[in-house]
Amino acid sequence: MGQQLWRSIAFVAPVVALTVSCGGAAAIHAAKISADQVEGRWTSEGGTSLAFQEDHTFTAEHFDWLPVASDCKEPSVLSSGRWAFYAPTASGQFNAADESATRGTVVSLIFSAGDCEINAYLFGDEEDPVLCPTGDPDVGCPSDGYLERSQAAASGP
Repeated sequence: MGQQLWRSIAFVAPVVALTVSCGGAAAIHAAKISADQVEGRWTSEGGTSLAFQEDHTFTAEHFDWLPVASDCKEPSVLSSGRWAFYAPTASGQFNAADESATRGTVVSLIFSAGDCEINAYLFGDEEDPVLCPTGDPDVGCPSDGYLERSQAAASGP
């Protein structure tokens, strides 16, 4: 009986750890969304926000509060830049940031200052995704580091 209990614990523990590290069961799988779903304002419980524009520019507030910002030389200057989905290259062997891509599961954030590029992974489902800027999607984000879409892009005139 004791050995069977340990096997159960050995199976359940990694599943629980994965669920916790990804911020909950809904965030375990990648979400593929369209560019118009990215456009708008995304905010985290920790106070970070990103505002994505249709012209592939973005502005950031308090991005330096996220752990991934420490991967950049000057985290305090990370306030704006360009964004693009990752898409297969012409050879199909690699993925690269491509502003012509209209859907994706990974958004490249290329900051104007600080010579820094950060990947933000989309998790959850297409209807209610979360954005996780991280150097390692297997690690995920701290619970207050996931960004949720809080405001859709402004529509035409």
